[in-house]
Amino acid sequence: MGSNGIRTLLALTATGALLSGCAGLQSLLTDGRAAGAAVSVPGTRESVQAAAIAQGQAVFWVGSNGCTTRDDLMPVVSQYRGAATITLWRVSEDDCDAPIPGGVEVRWTFEEMGLLPGTDVRVGNSYQGPSS
Repeated sequence: MGSNGIRTLLALTATGALLSGCAGLQSLLTDGRAAGAAVSVPGTRESVQAAAIAQGQAVFWVGSNGCTTRDDLMPVVSQYRGAATITLWRVSEDDCDAPIPGGVEVRWTFEEMGLLPGTDVRVGNSYQGPSS
């Protein structure tokens, strides 16, 4: 497993510990209010240019000033009545000065996010058109 995989595993483990250790946050994420509620997560909710959920993966295209990688983002999964909402949060700023037209692609498997194959998934982020 490469260093990116290890960092992702650590981030997902930390996220799981955070969610399982905080009853108030856990109840917020599972009571159906997550799509419109404020959730205490480090960073800011990322606007996405596009998203696709297929073949057990969630793929997002996000804006980049030239340095954005998957490690700069964290998917937070909330579940309610058999459906899941994935909300992408930016945990590290991209302070570079070389914008990438069309943004960058980042992806996570359902397994990495603790989702069962075939789960009904929605995206909790707002959409922003790609920069030119």
